[in-house]
Amino acid sequence: MIKDMVVPRLKEKYNKEIVPNLKQKFHYKSVMQVPRIEKICINKGIGMAVADKKLIDAGIEEISSISGQRAVPTRSKKDISNFKLRSNVPIGAKVTLRGAKMYEFMDRLMSVALPRVRDFRGISDKGFDGRGNYTLGVKEQIIFPEISIDKVIKINGMDITFVTSAKTNEESYELLKAFGMPFTNKN
Repeated sequence: MIKDMVVPRLKEKYNKEIVPNLKQKFHYKSVMQVPRIEKICINKGIGMAVADKKLIDAGIEEISSISGQRAVPTRSKKDISNFKLRSNVPIGAKVTLRGAKMYEFMDRLMSVALPRVRDFRGISDKGFDGRGNYTLGVKEQIIFPEISIDKVIKINGMDITFVTSAKTNEESYELLKAFGMPFTNKN
């Protein structure tokens, strides 16, 4: 028996408001042409992890608590003697969110975490890659309420990438803006 599943607020908003608006704005013939967010990737590089192995465990734990899904360590691909780095050594943490967890994380990011950034005036619209994906850099992990500042060993940032099915930056910008992404004024 399937229980009544709670549909995330942003997914409901996407289906009821964003799809019809974008379909009309870009003159799509089908609802399936309307861009959607496919996944959100959170990546955290921990450069000091070569010297201190506890930082990797702390980074994985932080990203896991932020995202609500278990993070995995990222490993170095080759030896770099200048950085005292061997191949296959953990140097970061990452997680990929899809489905309901993706919408829940996006909701928390926009409504709780980003407003907690010091002197926040919006996020830059320069993070698009030309193929409809957007990457946002966060300087401190303590903007997320799931992180206890007492347990933080080292303050470091992370990259959050929104992978969309949009073909152009303009479509992706309009999609994310419709979700409520707080962009600064587009030039």
